[in-house]
Amino acid sequence: MATQSDRVQVSGIRCERCVHRLAGVLTDHEGLESANANLMGVVTLEWDDEQTTREELLEKMRKGGFPLVA
Repeated sequence: MATQSDRVQVSGIRCERCVHRLAGVLTDHEGLESANANLMGVVTLEWDDEQTTREELLEKMRKGGFPLVA
């Protein structure tokens, strides 16, 4: 198991409820070790790269209404 981590900026987070909604989007994603978001839209992700990829996590967040900020 090789744990990877990254910090990304997403849009769609305006309040604590949004943070909880993002948590719901990522719940049960295989290989996700941890995810933390703040009200500024900064999300810190840690994942097992043998089970998932950064791109899969970003796509799941995008589909859930939290696209990556360019």
